[in-house]
Amino acid sequence: MSKIIKLRKGLDINLQGKAAESLVEVPMAAEYAVSPLDYEGVTPKLLVKVGDKVKAGTPLFFDKNNTRVLYTSPVSGTVSAVNRGEKRKVLNVTVAADKEQVSEEFTALDLKKATRDEVIEMLLKSGLWTMIIQRPYGIVANPADMPKAVFVSAFDSAPLAPDFNFALKGEKANLQKGFEVLAKLAGNAPHLSLRAKSEGEMASLNGVELHTFAGKHPVGNVGVQIHHIDPINKGDIVWTVAIQDVAAIGRLFLTGKVDLHKVVALTGSEVEKPQYYRIISGAPVASIVKGNIKAQKEGDKVRIISGNVLTGKKVAEDGFISAAASQITVIPEGDKYEMLGWIAPRFGKFSTSRSYFSWLCPKKQYKLDTNLNGGPRAFVVTGLFEQYLPMDIYPMYLFKAIIANDIDKMENLGIYEIVEEDVALCEFVDPSKTEIQTLVRNGINLMIKEC
Repeated sequence: MSKIIKLRKGLDINLQGKAAESLVEVPMAAEYAVSPLDYEGVTPKLLVKVGDKVKAGTPLFFDKNNTRVLYTSPVSGTVSAVNRGEKRKVLNVTVAADKEQVSEEFTALDLKKATRDEVIEMLLKSGLWTMIIQRPYGIVANPADMPKAVFVSAFDSAPLAPDFNFALKGEKANLQKGFEVLAKLAGNAPHLSLRAKSEGEMASLNGVELHTFAGKHPVGNVGVQIHHIDPINKGDIVWTVAIQDVAAIGRLFLTGKVDLHKVVALTGSEVEKPQYYRIISGAPVASIVKGNIKAQKEGDKVRIISGNVLTGKKVAEDGFISAAASQITVIPEGDKYEMLGWIAPRFGKFSTSRSYFSWLCPKKQYKLDTNLNGGPRAFVVTGLFEQYLPMDIYPMYLFKAIIANDIDKMENLGIYEIVEEDVALCEFVDPSKTEIQTLVRNGINLMIKEC
């Protein structure tokens, strides 16, 4: 095992509602959705219309910015709707699922004999190429590029994050094949990061370069891990893949079929029975939350989040689970005014400052809502961000450079190394209530446009 990389900066937010290690097999839902909004910078061009019959792996749309990248159906069935928003923007394409599922057939490649181009073509045609994300920028990778390395994080340190050792039990063969595919793409062994003292099958995988991390969130973020293993400099390209997506890629190359089953954790203080569910990607939120949310007092509401509380997206119960989500979180909606809340002792509230008593109970689990506890105000220099971002950059100065649209300073201060999830803690602790994740995405989009 490699030397443990210990990160001293960060913050663990202990919330109520961690998923118990019990797995529910969710039956086939009526509809599944694929949304271009789950991917950064995608301009979709539709390949199907309502009423078309599709199989798992049939292309639904492609990206106008890179016509080789296809977005395919996770299930077989009939295209039931193309939902649009303002200016006819495509929100998602829904497929009414058949009872008996069939997949597009792909030739199972012998990786020892197959060329890199053949591997890329199979991933593109099946739609699984969209699981490969490029750093810098956090966008779907360009198949024409050659990365210097591929990075995979085998654990998530976000609040109430699922345990992938449990979620991926029995998937070792698929994971092994998936890493062999990634090695073919990169031309070298993929980097796999594990949490220190964790037990599971992933530590025994072959053909990977193992790294072990210890510390508080965001230690599980692949961007933070890349920074401590092999930092991204100007001109570098690296690719990242979520650990469950590695297994999906492995299934494709073992069976020649698209199988987008994955495990998500239903978590949060407002969940009656937090646990794990095996679903197909793009499943409706209701398929796992219906009947499992605690009864609320009159006037009280809950917020359903596709993802974790720091980086996830608000979603309605009649919505769909986003492609990258490995958990659903349900917490109280913070839509109530608290009289003189700033001066009350607030024993049940969590804070990074010592103005509350949470610092006396570091292991206490909290029931937090979505209330900002204040409004936006001047963006002031506090030195706070540097305490929570375990990267050798100056976040405050980087954020100010983004506000000023100063591309040279953004490059010099580390814009290539971060995406939104890496600065989510900065947004959480920010006394100015600035939407830092949105700020960083705007900066990244400016870099893509100008560079």
